[in-house]
Amino acid sequence: MELDLYQVDAFTDGVFSGNPAAVIPLFEWLSDDLMQNIAAENNLPETAFFVQKGEYFELRWFTSEVEVDLCGHATLASAHVLYEHLDYSDPVVVFETRSGRLFVDREGGKYSMDFPAWPVREIQVTERVAKALGERPVELYMGERDMMAVFETEEQVRGLAPDFRLVSQLDGMCMICTAPGLDHDFVSRTFVSGHGIPEDPVTGSAHCTLVPFWAERLGKSTLHAYQASKRGGVLDCEDMGDRVKIAGESVTYMVGNIIL
Repeated sequence: MELDLYQVDAFTDGVFSGNPAAVIPLFEWLSDDLMQNIAAENNLPETAFFVQKGEYFELRWFTSEVEVDLCGHATLASAHVLYEHLDYSDPVVVFETRSGRLFVDREGGKYSMDFPAWPVREIQVTERVAKALGERPVELYMGERDMMAVFETEEQVRGLAPDFRLVSQLDGMCMICTAPGLDHDFVSRTFVSGHGIPEDPVTGSAHCTLVPFWAERLGKSTLHAYQASKRGGVLDCEDMGDRVKIAGESVTYMVGNIIL
């Protein structure tokens, strides 16, 4: 059996930046174990698999270790593959996922995703969090899925050197660290060490939490965000109440075949 594989850098206009994802179109679902083994072999932050079901696509995402409920950059990459490589021409791609239906449309050279907005509640900053991150945040929040630490400056976020073993012991799937930006409305970094990704280069799903938070704090609905990982990535975001729009560019790095 041979499978087509596309490796895409998402939230960037050039290779070697943004967040890499493998995208594997399927005619029918493989076993969960086989998809997990493929994702482990790819050893990328995420591998996405999709199967067309009439007018929509069932979409699943795997890290090298686990299947996840929501992934932004691999959704962006999947839409890119459909439009750029598989002759998809409808104005909107509809993905059926563990997190419900997700919609992606192409606006000029960017792909815009319609995702759920995740509210947060403030919790006490603990020494456990400060020790894990190597610096004490000024505020700490718990969201639908992730914990979010707020710092005073962009430089603090960029300079974080967390203890990933301790980060993996914190509540939530992701530890999002964020601050107001110098050239962007806000910056962030995201650590997912409990799921085989010490630092995720650009995390679309983290912006389900970040966008409503910063929209309220800054008093604006349209936001320009930067994820300040080593690879870096730019996200154009919009707060729409119970939904958020997250847009960015994608480029194909590699096209190949998996032989099983």
